[in-house]
Parts: sequence; C-alpha cells; structure tokens
Amino acid sequence: KVPLMFGFLYLFVCSLDVLSSAFQLAGGKVAGDIFKDNAILSNPVAGLVVGILVTVLVQSSSTSTSIIVSMVSSGLLEVRSAIPIIMGSNIGTSVTNTIVALMQAGDRSEFKRAFAGATVHDCFNWLSVLVLLPLEVVSGYLHHVTRLVVATFNIRSGKDAPDLLKIITEPFTKLIIQLDKSVITGIATGDESLRNRSLIRVWCGPTSPQMATVGLGSPPNCTGLGHCSTKGIESLHNVTRQKCEHLFTDTPLPDLAVGLVLLAGSLIVLCTCLILLVKLLNSLLKGQVAKAIQKVINTDLPHPLSWLTGYFAMVVGAGMTFVVQSSSVFTSAITPLIGLGVISIERAYPLTLGSNIGTTTTAILAALASPGDKLASSFQIALCHFFFNISGILLWYPLPFTRLPIRMAKALGERTAKYRWFAVLYLIVCFLLLPSLIFGISMAGWQALVGVGAPFLSLFFFVGLVNALQARSPGRLPKWLQTWDFLPAWMHSLQPLDQLITQATLCCTDRC
Repeated sequence: KVPLMFGFLYLFVCSLDVLSSAFQLAGGKVAGDIFKDNAILSNPVAGLVVGILVTVLVQSSSTSTSIIVSMVSSGLLEVRSAIPIIMGSNIGTSVTNTIVALMQAGDRSEFKRAFAGATVHDCFNWLSVLVLLPLEVVSGYLHHVTRLVVATFNIRSGKDAPDLLKIITEPFTKLIIQLDKSVITGIATGDESLRNRSLIRVWCGPTSPQMATVGLGSPPNCTGLGHCSTKGIESLHNVTRQKCEHLFTDTPLPDLAVGLVLLAGSLIVLCTCLILLVKLLNSLLKGQVAKAIQKVINTDLPHPLSWLTGYFAMVVGAGMTFVVQSSSVFTSAITPLIGLGVISIERAYPLTLGSNIGTTTTAILAALASPGDKLASSFQIALCHFFFNISGILLWYPLPFTRLPIRMAKALGERTAKYRWFAVLYLIVCFLLLPSLIFGISMAGWQALVGVGAPFLSLFFFVGLVNALQARSPGRLPKWLQTWDFLPAWMHSLQPLDQLITQATLCCTDRC
C-alpha cells in the first residue's frame, strides 16, 4: 500500500503540473494581453484583480510573477504599480487546493474539514489584501521598505532556486507537453511578432551557431534560451536541431484545443489519484497508527515553548514548499489529510502561512539569478511578495483572537457540508465573477470604483459586525436586528436556492 500511495502521489503532482500547462495553453495569451495595458495596471485595484485573474488563468503564481518581473525590468511597469499585482497573484494561487477539496465531496464530514482547510488560505489572502492594499496605496510602505533593503545590501547575481521536485516529475511531464512560456511574457511586454506563435515547443536543444548565418529577411522565432517553437522553421534547422519528444509535437490542433484536451485529461487523473489516495490513507491510517500520527502532528511543544508550536509549523511549511518549489503542490497535498482529520485546521493554518513564505523565498532566489541590469527591480518585487506575507502573518496570527481566517474557513466548511453545491458557487464567485466585475468597474475610472465599492464595503462590514453581535451578545442589538428573519428568506438563507438547484438536478436526472 505504501509504494502505491507514493505512486499515486507522484501522478497527482504530475497532473497538477500538466493542469498548469493546460491553463497556460488555453488562457496564456489572454493573460499576456491583460498585462499589456499599462494604463489599467496603474490603478491599484485593477492591478490586484489582474493578478488574481491571470494567476487563475495560468494556474501558476510563479508564471505571473515572472511576467511582472520582466515588465518591470524592461521599464514597462513601475515597481509601485506591480505590488498590487503581486498581491493578486497571492490570492489566485490558492484556487488549486480549493479545487482539490472538491474531490472529497462524497463524505460530508470529510468535505467539511477539507474545504475549511483549503479555504483558510483564501481567507488569509483576502483579509491581508483588504488591510494592506489600502495601506500600500496611502503610504507605499512595501515599496519604501524593499527599496531600502535593496539599496542597503550589495546584492550580486547568484544561482537560481533548485528545482528539486521538477527533477523527479519532468521526465514524465515532458513526454506529455512542453511549453515555451517566453511567448506569454513577450506578448505582455508588447512583442506583437509572438502573437501568432504557438506556445507548444517543437524544437529543443542548444542554439546552433549556424542560425546566425541563415540568409533570411527576419530572424527565426527563438527564445533567448535557444529554444525554437515555431512550426514553420523545420526545413531550416532540421539538421542542427532536435525535435522535442512529447505527445503534441506535430499536432495540427490550435493551442486552445490542446489546452482543453490536457485540462480534461489532467483533471481526470487528478481526481482519480486523489480518490485512490484518500482510500489508501483511510486504510493505512486506522486505529493506533492514526492516533499516533494525529498526536505527533497536532500536539503542541512542551509547556514553556508551547507558544512556539505554530511558528515551528510555519518553518516546516516553508521548508517543504521550498523543497517542492510550489505552494499549490504543498497545500494541495495536505488538503486530503485535513479532510481525513489527520491534520487539524488549527495546525493546517500555520503550515499554510509557512507555505506562503516558502514560495516567496524561491522567488527571491530566482530573482538573484537575474542579469545585473534587471537584478535590483527583480529582487525588489520578490521582496515585496515576501514582506506582504510577513505583514499578513503579523496581522492574522500572533494573537489567538486575530486568527479570523480559521473562524471564516470553519464557517465556509459548515456551509459547504450542508449545501455541497456552495463550493462550486464559491469558486466561481471569488475567483472569476467578483474579480471580473471589479476589473470592469475599475476600467470606468476611480469615481465609478469608489462610488460602487464604498457602499458595498460598508454593507459588508455592517453585516459582519451584526453577525458577530448576534452570535456573541445579541442583547446589545435592537430587537429587530437580533435575527435576520425580518428579511426575505433568500436574503439570509441558502435554503430557497438549494430547493431550486435540487429541483433542477432531479428534473435533469429524470429526463436523462
């Protein structure tokens, strides 16, 4: 069972990698186009939403961050304008483990725990942005602090972060698909010649010196790393260049079609591996074994040091994320364990916060590998990401009563256990509809954004305050506000919507 478990875990991680490639094929060029409009990105709220949408589209915060770094280092975007986009990418990357939690919807109690464990990441990111984005707009503290750090230390170009996980997964994933990610970055930085180029890599291998002597009016479409992915140059370089060996090397299908095929395939593999992993873990973690593991993971340190337990968990989360080079992979891997009850949500929370730190340290190391002229701006953006997460931890972790993300995630888990369709609605609203709506309003200008946003946020905080008082001390409220019963049922309960969805589902299944 143990070798089988590691086998399914390997396929699960590979399917996450292919899922990211599928999203990039389907939406990568759209993401590049979104990044291209500098007038919109200069609006902090629009920048935040762009960061969310692009990271959801390409399913990789490292890809969206690398695009931002390229734009800043080429002078197309200022560091101050890039900070809200970095904040948005932090929110967008948490969508993967929320999708993974949906795979445990079969068992209500497991689903409740898994969804709460997954959404604690979302709640932390959204709450941090609600506080830190206005603070950054008013004071520019992240910009000033990171500029001071860059100016203080004599930073020299170093080595890139070690891709330890990719050494294991790439031999398999490279047989399925290989992408030229520089196409997305090129479109974002305004290179229109890349618009008709496929993201699917066709030619691999080192750059040939003979390429410089090809007698053509325009240079071949090759990246700076010596990879050519244009399908029309085969006759020129078939002697000196080796074809990539993956399933879609010679495909006549467009990028979107390949992306959709890979999306469907990777989701099937991901779901299958996750279901089998959960079944294997259920059979392995029985009786005394389960109790021992739960005790080790969820027990605090001895008394004088018990307050350090959460911070130790953060170090573990950061270290594990640094090893696997992806916060999405780490948080997605612990989500089934939270669902099974092996890891409590109180322990998962600091692990997730540590994972946020871990993914920024790899970005810092990657920035240190930048060329000398791009080093300062790349390093400053990576530091902005790091200090944003540190600031969020200082806001929402040190004191027990400030750990709002845990309470919010538990409430979402309970709601989802009762109405399982709510999980899909949550994903669509939080990661697509709401960001798209804010993006559309922000394009109309600051006046429209403030005119719509201020009343909405005021109502949001008022409802939150009333809910808290109703739960803790209803006597402080007027009698009519002690419950929401004076409102129509659809405004304070999901029951009417649940009845509609249930009737529609039953009608559909009856007809089928």
